[in-house]
Amino acid sequence: MIRRGVPRARQKHPTMPTYITLWNYTQHGIENIDDSPDRFDAAVELMESLGGELKGFYLTMGEYDLVSVAEFPDDDAAAKAMLRIGQSGAVSSETMKAWPETDYRDLIANLP
Repeated sequence: MIRRGVPRARQKHPTMPTYITLWNYTQHGIENIDDSPDRFDAAVELMESLGGELKGFYLTMGEYDLVSVAEFPDDDAAAKAMLRIGQSGAVSSETMKAWPETDYRDLIANLP
């Protein structure tokens, strides 16, 4: 069902929970920056092996070097991916679970 006044794209519910991760290169990571694309490919393969999907990836300027948006089946799969990626020593991260607008509206509407 389409709600009036809400664009169709904003009405979709993701099939899995969404996680936004803010990444910074470590000293090791920046010293080996030429290897970064290969590490990225390995990270995507790892995510997929855990049932996840990378939805967006950005090189950024400012406090963080990279930002990613991924979906995972659950918090455990997301945590496993972030821990394994962190083991490389090339990046440090901060991950946030994210709720899309439709879920946000449902949560607010159903507050006790």
